[in-house]
Amino acid sequence: MISRRTFGKVVGAGAAAAAVVPNIASAAPAAVGGLGRLRHVQTDLLDIAYYESGPADGRVVLLGHGWPYSPYAFTHVVPELVRAGYRVLTPFLRGHGETTFLSADTFRSGQQAALGSDWIAFMDALQIPRAIFAGYDWGGRGLCVAAALWPERCVALVSVNSYLVQNLDPKLAVIPAAPAVEAAQWYFDYFTTERGKNGLTQNRKEIARVVWTKNSPTWDYTEADLDRAASLMTNPDYVAVVLHVYRHRRLTEPGDPRYDALEAQLRKQPPITVPAVTLDG
Repeated sequence: MISRRTFGKVVGAGAAAAAVVPNIASAAPAAVGGLGRLRHVQTDLLDIAYYESGPADGRVVLLGHGWPYSPYAFTHVVPELVRAGYRVLTPFLRGHGETTFLSADTFRSGQQAALGSDWIAFMDALQIPRAIFAGYDWGGRGLCVAAALWPERCVALVSVNSYLVQNLDPKLAVIPAAPAVEAAQWYFDYFTTERGKNGLTQNRKEIARVVWTKNSPTWDYTEADLDRAASLMTNPDYVAVVLHVYRHRRLTEPGDPRYDALEAQLRKQPPITVPAVTLDG
């Protein structure tokens, strides 16, 4: 597992390489759990809860968490970035924590175009023209999508596990990966079934425990760490969004029509042209 401290240093180093380190002598310390103050902002679809820390006039860094994780994965990253003078925003992804849909009629999509669009809508709502993007898993995927489709909004990118835009070409979907890779993706297929839906509904925390343990066998996390992440899973849209992430990825469910044009662009596997650093465990 890549350490949080390493992630923070690389985010800062990657931004510095893009010549965006601000000249700020001091910055306000993080106020809550290392992440800052909890705030809310509304986009066209969501009420997004996010943590903010650092000087209001600092260069903006967006941090994107994965599944089944949370913004608390960045508790050691944010203070380092704040000390370097950055304004750091760490939102809860759709379906997690206090981030909620504004309308009961909105498709509870988890597809990659939705995740990417959420970042741009978040920036628009806060009137942020450009930012440094950094994230992993779902958060990294959404930020990779945003960097690929809206490069003018991205100063630089730090991505865990490289280019995270999914290749959803139907011809490739039926080609198996190596058995070891297939085994690691057990929940991708589990969540395409009704049994998986019921399992996720009933066993959210314990499924997270299995994923954490299998994905990061040397990570010495505590029960408190897991409980904190599990607290986000009580969101009323959590199950629907998680299921759709993997069902859309496995091409067993269609996406939200509002993202059809973006998904068409993503099927072309657009390059990421902004300065980028990848972290590979």
